[in-house]
Amino acid sequence: MMLARQDQSSQHSPLKRTALHALHAARGGKMVPFAGYDMPVQYATGVLREHLHTREAAGLFDVSHMGQIVLRPKSGKLEDAALALERLMPQDIVGVAPGRQRYAQFTNAAGGILDDLMVANFGSHLFVVVNAACKAEDEAHLRAGLSDVCLVEPLADRALIALQGPKASAVLEKFCAEAPAMRFMDAGPHIVAGIDCFVSRSGYTGEDGFEISVPAEHAEALATALLESSDVLPIGLGARDSLRLEAGLCLYGHDIDTTTTPVEGALEWSIQKSRRHGGARAGGFPGADTILRQLDNGAPRRRVGLKPEGRAPVREGAALFADTTSSEQIGSVTSGGFGPSVNAPVAMGYLPTSQAAPGALVFAELRGQRLPLRVAAMPFVPNTYKR
Repeated sequence: MMLARQDQSSQHSPLKRTALHALHAARGGKMVPFAGYDMPVQYATGVLREHLHTREAAGLFDVSHMGQIVLRPKSGKLEDAALALERLMPQDIVGVAPGRQRYAQFTNAAGGILDDLMVANFGSHLFVVVNAACKAEDEAHLRAGLSDVCLVEPLADRALIALQGPKASAVLEKFCAEAPAMRFMDAGPHIVAGIDCFVSRSGYTGEDGFEISVPAEHAEALATALLESSDVLPIGLGARDSLRLEAGLCLYGHDIDTTTTPVEGALEWSIQKSRRHGGARAGGFPGADTILRQLDNGAPRRRVGLKPEGRAPVREGAALFADTTSSEQIGSVTSGGFGPSVNAPVAMGYLPTSQAAPGALVFAELRGQRLPLRVAAMPFVPNTYKR
């Protein structure tokens, strides 16, 4: 599991609790520090069963530790807020239609990623969801970059629940009739079980699913109602991590960070034509020179999928080599573990672009031995998003 780096914020201050903390305790959640919060790593069913249940039915995840922020244009014109946000990221935010959301990254002057996030168009304002470990810095970054144009309003009184898996739509339909009609990356206000919520349809697991932003005082009641379905189990951080790894999705602070560009991270698909060379609003974001150059000419290294040829998982931090004898490290593993759905170990890491083609053979150093891995296409498990 990839928890260590994001746990650092919890070492010097009391752990925060989400609105679902009592529910986790009542259901036997094993609690661990994560991004400054006391969070469930697993329940009595265990990580393996939680993982497979999410792939087969539906899993309920508490992601209330993440940051929810509204950007409200002072002019009343949403395009002003969208243009202002484009100063901080390489994505086309003006082109996000009402009721839709987009994956994006904050970048720094070197083209590195400060955080990855979701940006939704709610008609009169933008709604963003940022990573838990970065949310204080992200809020400050937004205030510094957008306060001339936008009101930056953190929503500290809301919880966030993710319902993921092939039966998620059928379960949520009982509480929100509009849910099945939503498409992948739709987002907006909806009534769920009589509660005013914000609902999006995306997913950090690779499965079809929903994210429900709910007022904190109603979070436990809504989660309890969803868990009354026999198709739904509560899922902890352990299975959340193995699910996203099989889906080939990045975890900030591990697979992407301030030293990796979106192109190195294999995230160039998230940068629309309008922000690239020749586009209507090309550049104008931090690190544009580096990122646009890499979009045109390629990056020196790439995030790749890796499949160990044996049964032993290769973990984060393992050094990668071109052969069994070379002393020159060519890359490293950023996430790794056992993939329950593929019944085999899987990993991600960085390699020189010249050695990053699928099928290429590299070696990871593990306990003094060099273990072979094949560069593999991602995702390891096909996604099931509703297009």
